[in-house]
Amino acid sequence: MEKARKIVECVPNFSEGRNKEVIRQITDVIAQHEGVKLLDVSPGEATNRTVVTFAGDPEAVVEAAFQAVKKAAELIDMRQHHGAHPRMGATDVLPLVPVSGVTLEECAQLARQLAERIAKELEVPCYCYEAAALRPERKNLAVCREGEYEALPEKMAQRELAPDFGARPYDEKVARTGCTAVGARDFLIAVNFNLNTTSTRRANAIAFDVREKGRPRREGNPIVGKVIKDEQGNPVMMPGTLKATKAIGWYIEEYGIAQVSMNITDIRITPLHVAFDEVCRHAEKRGLRVTGTEIVGLVPERTLIEAGKYFLHKQQRSSGIPKEDVLKMAVKSMGLDDLAPFNPEEKVVEYLLDGGQERGQLTALTAKAFADETLRESPAPGGGSVAAYMGALGAALGAMVANLSAHKPGWDEQWEYFSEWAEKGLALEQELLRLVDEDTAAFNRVMAAFGLPKTTEEEKRLRQQAIQDATCYAAEVPLRTMLAASKVFALCRVMVEKGNPNSVSDAGVGALAARAAVIGAGLNVKINAASLKDKAKAQALMQEAESLKETAMAEESQILAMAEAAIGVE
Repeated sequence: MEKARKIVECVPNFSEGRNKEVIRQITDVIAQHEGVKLLDVSPGEATNRTVVTFAGDPEAVVEAAFQAVKKAAELIDMRQHHGAHPRMGATDVLPLVPVSGVTLEECAQLARQLAERIAKELEVPCYCYEAAALRPERKNLAVCREGEYEALPEKMAQRELAPDFGARPYDEKVARTGCTAVGARDFLIAVNFNLNTTSTRRANAIAFDVREKGRPRREGNPIVGKVIKDEQGNPVMMPGTLKATKAIGWYIEEYGIAQVSMNITDIRITPLHVAFDEVCRHAEKRGLRVTGTEIVGLVPERTLIEAGKYFLHKQQRSSGIPKEDVLKMAVKSMGLDDLAPFNPEEKVVEYLLDGGQERGQLTALTAKAFADETLRESPAPGGGSVAAYMGALGAALGAMVANLSAHKPGWDEQWEYFSEWAEKGLALEQELLRLVDEDTAAFNRVMAAFGLPKTTEEEKRLRQQAIQDATCYAAEVPLRTMLAASKVFALCRVMVEKGNPNSVSDAGVGALAARAAVIGAGLNVKINAASLKDKAKAQALMQEAESLKETAMAEESQILAMAEAAIGVE
């Protein structure tokens, strides 16, 4: 399976929402930092607060966050700050959020290190909250920020209330910058569920049904009865059905409908599709329908992929299909395009960061353009890339037969079995498609090494080493193609034996394509290995390639014989 790119999101809140020049200087520090992308800047006049969202590689995000805190400390004087939102520092809160390839625990560790550095180098005291909390009670941001900025002189003087990093007696610098809460939390999804009603009361009732907090218990009438309270005088609550959610009902005049507005604070506990189904269930109990879903802000790709697969499985359909089709299933199943067109390129964090990353890649070309690019007089793409592409086609054919089998009338009890095989085929196709571009990149690396200067003896030595390293890599990439393509045979064999009999020829062609991929990639292993000065390494590469070739030829021969027998060819 494809290894997810490591992406972390950061959502700092700065205590300035009115002075556009100050906001611009802070966000410029972030936008100009290599390895991150500024995704959103939302200033608030009444709150006098700006929420900024940016994302990128973990190390780059942490560095950009540090520089932003530094700039905010220079520009914002908390002694002059007033606004409607709770706050205690120039940079008030600084959460790190895992998007892909990074765990919440890893973000928590990065947050603690960042808090320590901010306190040490910038002399801005820091509390650690949420997953980064060093003390259990400080998981709750409200505990860290209790009393807000005005309470800092007293809190800094008390050991139990002092910040986790940078604790010291209240001084002129703290008076200016205040304190910052640095934390780690999971991705928060803000979502509105559209209802076929204008009733805020009905929308609120559904929100109270599902939100974790629930609703107060009442004596007698559950709507207007007296609220039951505990010994401390607090309302006794009836919890809702969805953990890690907050929700209310409201009426949106712009749309002319009521909505259940929800924040999902931990998508590991309550994924978006689970929340959707639960709101639908409670709406139906009250005679209402959810007509669609409105995502506010951005979502990680995994949220939509999980949703798409969930709804496919509910329909007993294979999930071993292209990612774009899984996303489309998520969009249509939850009505994400109910109020406005939903474009994943504008709503998914990873896609915004990629920003057309595939442009220039061979796999982004049409089939005709790929063939035309191959026939040009340039040496790349060459046999290695074409071999990988043939392997991808073989995997795609095997997965196609699995998908057809999963949806074959009368075979409903086997849909999960074939769906699992289709997903294996999809993973192989994706791996081999990546190798299409990697093989050409490996060739270009060899050419770049030959272009290095060779004036001095040291330059000659370094150039020769670079050539050898690049040539070894150019032999190893097609060997990986051989290994991946070799796995296609198992898929095609099962599809010939157990798959839809009307598609047995397709599985046979898949085996043919896999064999061509293995043998073709093997030729590229050998031609590159032959140029290596390390003969032991070269021999090992060639021997492995030859072994894979022989196995591939035997596998293909057996699968073709099975396919011809199934077709009825003697």
